[in-house]
Amino acid sequence: MDSSYNPPKVWKMNNENGGKFSSINRPTAGSRFEKKLPIGKHPFQLYSLGTPNGVKVTIMFEELLEAGVSEAQYDAYLINIGEGDQFGSDFVSINPNSKIPALVDYSEQEPLKVFESASILLYLAEKFNKFIPKETHKKVEVMNWLFWQVGSAPYLGGGFGHFYSYAPTKIEYAIDRFSMEAKRQLDVLDKRLEDRKYIAGDEYTIADMAIFPWYGILAKGKLYDAAQFLSVDEYKNIQRWAGDILTRPAVQRGRLVNRSWGDEDQQLIERHSEDDFNGLDLSFK
Repeated sequence: MDSSYNPPKVWKMNNENGGKFSSINRPTAGSRFEKKLPIGKHPFQLYSLGTPNGVKVTIMFEELLEAGVSEAQYDAYLINIGEGDQFGSDFVSINPNSKIPALVDYSEQEPLKVFESASILLYLAEKFNKFIPKETHKKVEVMNWLFWQVGSAPYLGGGFGHFYSYAPTKIEYAIDRFSMEAKRQLDVLDKRLEDRKYIAGDEYTIADMAIFPWYGILAKGKLYDAAQFLSVDEYKNIQRWAGDILTRPAVQRGRLVNRSWGDEDQQLIERHSEDDFNGLDLSFK
């Protein structure tokens, strides 16, 4: 284990620190260039990428449409975070934190800007009274697990995912620390799902939509190529839950929106109508 590094008295950015996103990461906020975002014809304009945080929201939109909520039609435009699109002026005006996804609701008298994926899920659930219980105890249970995901996923993504998959050097301490935490989180979920169909009980909710793109996809071997490393097959209840969710047509569609990698027949760079899915392979592979 490398013990030669001693932190300086005052930290300064090292442009040579490497890593997948080193060319765009900076310790400052705000827009870096002027860039107008396109606006489609639907009430909702989504600017995103098919990462787990982006997929949460596209699954929600597709679930609303599947449930017959025609007012939830949306346009989804690609934000290429590797190229720094999230630092364009229009995007920063929606989300000052420069993270996907970002949403504008033009159905309101004054267009409403919503950012942070859990905030978008909650906003849409309450706006359309779908996928969130009315009864107080059940609603609180959904909120508990929605915000569990908000607090936990950074340790899975920015912690385990970064040091295991993206860091320019493999650091034993970091990988051990975050692997332990990733497996602890998986165990939390597996125990939770032991005697219930969905995360918050017998009802499919925004808690499932928030947790599935991270932990369900990880359990199914499609996140960070870490299935064997984390022994995900041992979490039988998560495997059952994730398999059930993957049978939902809205989930199958939502997974492909703003996806720009993998097999071409599983990429939908932009989404403007149901017809955009014609000819795509909706299977999980």
